[in-house]
Amino acid sequence: MADHAAPPADVQEQETRMLRDSIRGFMARELTEARIAECEAAGDLPWEMVGALRQFGYLGGLLPEEAGGYGLSYRTWAMMMEEAGYRWLSLRVLLNTVNIVIALLHHLGDARQKEKWLKPVMAGEMPVWVGITEPDHGSDVASVQTRADDKGDHWLINGGKLWTTNGVNGRVGILVARTFTEGCEGDLSLFIVDPEETRFEASRVGTMFIKATATSQLAFRDARVPRENLLGPAGKGLKAILTGLNYGRLNVAAGATGAAQRALDLSIDYVRTRRQFGNVIGRYQLVQKLIVDMTVRTEAARALTDRAAQALDAGLPGRKECSIAKLYASEAAHEVASMALQAHGGLGYSTDYPVERLFRDTRGGLIPEGTSEIQTLIIGREILGISAFT
Repeated sequence: MADHAAPPADVQEQETRMLRDSIRGFMARELTEARIAECEAAGDLPWEMVGALRQFGYLGGLLPEEAGGYGLSYRTWAMMMEEAGYRWLSLRVLLNTVNIVIALLHHLGDARQKEKWLKPVMAGEMPVWVGITEPDHGSDVASVQTRADDKGDHWLINGGKLWTTNGVNGRVGILVARTFTEGCEGDLSLFIVDPEETRFEASRVGTMFIKATATSQLAFRDARVPRENLLGPAGKGLKAILTGLNYGRLNVAAGATGAAQRALDLSIDYVRTRRQFGNVIGRYQLVQKLIVDMTVRTEAARALTDRAAQALDAGLPGRKECSIAKLYASEAAHEVASMALQAHGGLGYSTDYPVERLFRDTRGGLIPEGTSEIQTLIIGREILGISAFT
């Protein structure tokens, strides 16, 4: 980050509002409901949509300016992820994936790796994936079984990944694998997998939510990865991935808050105009109770997300704060979306209206980056100093 004094708080707030308004206007113009519906039906979000957001700092914006980033604060980043979630949660998910890849390449990559992969990824030219979850191992990252054996000039990879975002479209991916080499007997490492260098199978997996993210299954059978594609030291991948997951929890919380706000805004507009029994339905007490409950949950989610971002900005690990934000915001967003469906009545079920998609997509937020149950155990460990993980 450039060495200069931070601007006054009121100037920072004004700059953040201007950035938010620019992002909101761009997304409203470029990501219309009609275009989103086309992408959902096709099961793909064209990568140029992701690349178009580079101008706002969505690709590597947290990196320091000398590394090609914008030196953004986590509070500003959370606002940006909230705007992405407000417009479309599939977009938020892809932005999370690409920025995890950017962060790992920036912090662990050598000069060659940064030149070959980091630059085009940050330019929005190279679709990416991150392979962590396996058919038998999800929340328990430390137990993944995909194996990398040292064969001298290359690594031999065997295993499989599941629920991999954008796996069928990615031009580069980062794979987590248990590594066997001299000095490393089964610890986790990270590998850069380029389909031009490594042959593996990628197939789509149908899901009920985030339909445009090309969720995939990957299969590696004696797949050769060049030796120089090891990312960072052998056996040191677990800490890097867990750090990335913590950052990802802030992104999930912010995106969930945005989705909740969208569901609330749609509901407010609807109950102000929909008439039943001679009145707009917003006049009825039970409908007002729905709107108030939705508002309370949305504002609480935003406050907890902001608290997590402030912890990261202060240089703290933020494990408890990010897990609290992710736990509450993801659950609150689905509750708000459910209330929005109730407020809209039959219209809420229509696939031609965004409430139905919000209901499905917010349910998805309760599982990735650690389920609600895993967040509960992380928070308990941070509070008590006693781990329930065995």
